[in-house]
Amino acid sequence: MEKITLYEIEAGKYVKALAEKIKQMPEFSMPEWAPFVKTSPARERTPVNSSWWFERVASILRQIYIRGVIGVGRLRTRYGGKKDRGMRPSHFFKGSGKIVRIILQNAEKAGLVEKAKGKKVGRKMTAKGKNFLDEVAASLK
Repeated sequence: MEKITLYEIEAGKYVKALAEKIKQMPEFSMPEWAPFVKTSPARERTPVNSSWWFERVASILRQIYIRGVIGVGRLRTRYGGKKDRGMRPSHFFKGSGKIVRIILQNAEKAGLVEKAKGKKVGRKMTAKGKNFLDEVAASLK
C-alpha cells in the first residue's frame, strides 16, 4: 500500500480539510482579537470568512511541510500582497507578523513544529507534525 502525502492533493481542498482537524485542537484556538484585524496592510478590510484563522494555520503548516525550514519573514512575504494606493502605483506590503508568530508558537506548543538548528534559521516540521499532515492527506484520498 502506497503512502499518500499532501503533494498529491489539491491545495485548497487540503487546507480546508486540515483546518477542520485543527479546529478540534485546543492549542489553536482563535484569539479574541482575531475577528477585528486585517491580515496585511495591503488589505482594506478584515477577512469575511469566520474561520479564516484555522485556514491560515493549515496553510502555514502546509508551507512548512513543503519548504522544509521557513522563518517568519518568508511567511510574511508569502501572505502579503499589493496595496491599491489609488492614483499612485501599487506597492507590495508584507503580511501581518503577529499572526504568523502566534500561529508558529501555538504549533510549537502542539509539538507539530520546532525551531531549526543549523545553517538555516526558522521552523521545521517534527515527525509528529509530518505524520499528522500525512494522516489528513490519506483521509482525503
